[in-house]
Amino acid sequence: MSNRSSNSSNTNRSSRHAIVMGRFGIIFTLVILLFFGIVYKLIDTTVVHAEAWSAKGDSTLLRTRIITPNRGDILASDGTILATNLSYYNIRIDFRANSFKIVEFCNEDTMRSLCDSLAVLLPNRSSKEWRKYIATQLDKPRSKRSRSFLMARKVDRATVNRFKKLPFFRAWKNSSKTGLTAEPVIVRSYPFGEMAKLSIGRVGMTEEDPRVIGRSGLEHALDSLLYGTDGLSRLNVGTRGTRMTVEVPPVDGYNVLTTIDITMQDILESELGEILRQSGAEWGTAMIMEVATGDIKAMSNLEKDTVHHKGKYIEGMNRLVMGYEPGSVMKVMSMALALEHGYGLPVTKTYAIGSSYPYLNRNPIRDTHSPGTLPVSRFLEYSSNIGMVKMSMPQYEHNPGLFRQRLADMGFFDLFKTGLARERRPKVPEVANNVGGRLTLSRQIFGYSTQIPPISTCAFYNAIANDGRFVRPRLVKGIIGPDGRDSTIEVSYVRDRILSSQNAALLRKMMLDVVWEQGGTAKALRNDIVKIAGKTGTCKIALEDKRPRVDANGDSIKLPPFKGGYLDGRYRVTFCGFFPYENPKYTCIVVINDPRGALRGPAVSAGMVLKNVALKLFARGKLSDDPDFTPSEQKDTPTVYASFNNDRNSTLHTSLRLGN
Repeated sequence: MSNRSSNSSNTNRSSRHAIVMGRFGIIFTLVILLFFGIVYKLIDTTVVHAEAWSAKGDSTLLRTRIITPNRGDILASDGTILATNLSYYNIRIDFRANSFKIVEFCNEDTMRSLCDSLAVLLPNRSSKEWRKYIATQLDKPRSKRSRSFLMARKVDRATVNRFKKLPFFRAWKNSSKTGLTAEPVIVRSYPFGEMAKLSIGRVGMTEEDPRVIGRSGLEHALDSLLYGTDGLSRLNVGTRGTRMTVEVPPVDGYNVLTTIDITMQDILESELGEILRQSGAEWGTAMIMEVATGDIKAMSNLEKDTVHHKGKYIEGMNRLVMGYEPGSVMKVMSMALALEHGYGLPVTKTYAIGSSYPYLNRNPIRDTHSPGTLPVSRFLEYSSNIGMVKMSMPQYEHNPGLFRQRLADMGFFDLFKTGLARERRPKVPEVANNVGGRLTLSRQIFGYSTQIPPISTCAFYNAIANDGRFVRPRLVKGIIGPDGRDSTIEVSYVRDRILSSQNAALLRKMMLDVVWEQGGTAKALRNDIVKIAGKTGTCKIALEDKRPRVDANGDSIKLPPFKGGYLDGRYRVTFCGFFPYENPKYTCIVVINDPRGALRGPAVSAGMVLKNVALKLFARGKLSDDPDFTPSEQKDTPTVYASFNNDRNSTLHTSLRLGN
């Protein structure tokens, strides 16, 4: 028995030992595998994929954030703000804030008082609508309620302070109990609304660039100055947690001082809009330039709103930089060449005119109201196509391209780089030295077969008013740095001189005769206050090829040649001139497309805009250098009724039936 017990005990001991050793073997094997796994991952992390893990660590521990700088202001010539940044706030509620007092918030009396107050403070919703709007969150489980429920968008600081005093929110100063937050928002604001909208431009974001950058006008052209330089903040890890600290501070953008004069801008837009409404025209564009400096003091682009408000004129595309056949205003450029190169001298030389001239025995060139003979000095007065061709073409018979070359030498095709988007060069196509080329040139001389942007015409006329000095148009005259330092942009010249003083004076006199002599095409602009000189232009409106160039699949369509031509009975009229004649201060161009009725002529439509602008500028003292000058009419400032007595306010509203 004892031997049998001893054997059994040994067997059990051996079994336990085997089990222990088996378990030990398993554990040892796992430890070895874990060891080699750790070594493998150590090598993989620190050697094989070291760069990737370092980058991931940097992205977590060295997280950075771009700090957007404050965008610079755009200012009028007198410092008036045309575009600036205003601080607003988006008011939100975090319904999952740690200590949010949900029971108190949902109390019936509190909710009723809160919604009634919200309807007064933010009347875009009634009390019932506010209650229904808030209930969209309260009906959800807490885990699904919004952490940034929008209550108000882009409100000022005063509204934020009033919001904090509403029922429920005023009970606790700790925002974690109310969930109330005011998120700062910077909004680009334009105090003058639509005035000079295209010149100033607008800002926005693109799919390629999420930053708020300039998209049009000066906002776009000067974006690198206005935007400033981004800053950088970095996530720092410390013993007390993590926080973002500024590593590279942002540099605010420059303020840009433009040449725009708010008073002149208001006058120009008002006068252009009035003539457009009276004439029923399709669109109009106008610009005022200061003679001595080239400063663009005002510009306006209005077109008929055919979608929302028929008959109303709204700010449209910037046609000042787009090319159009200019009509007879081109004769001033042709006459400038004739005087400067001598074939227009003496101006007393007489040419036979008549009503028709079959140049090269082809389609005749016609005059509508020229007499039988005219001296060179009266070609512009009568707007004589025949006179201009008879004087000019003998000079270019054997070299038609010389006409264009001489314009180029004057700087006529130079880009001004004013800051206006999509500025174009004038187009006067080169012509061949054959019959067809000479026929084309004979039409270019008086404004057909060309495409001249109105700004180029205005700048050339301005050079004549400026005694032959071709000053460069500019829309920016200075920048102000974040440190307050001013940098002035000096007046520059396309060409220092394109006409001698004598020839410039002769040309100014010819342009004066357009208004003041018997045969002048702009006699309607005569007045006893401001003497105006300039030139009218009338051009048929060309047909547009509006056929689709691609099919429904986007594939190109081969089209037969477009047969060009002009619309019957429809004209684009222009007047460009300067004033006052004795001491020119401003040059102005006005272009109106398709005026109707009694205002179809260039003088009574486009010219009348210029005349009315000149008279109003005189009335406001803009044409006088006399510091003691007293304007002949008051400023157009509104009469404001103000009183600290509410009874008087109520009486006034009741008497005038002003309602609320």
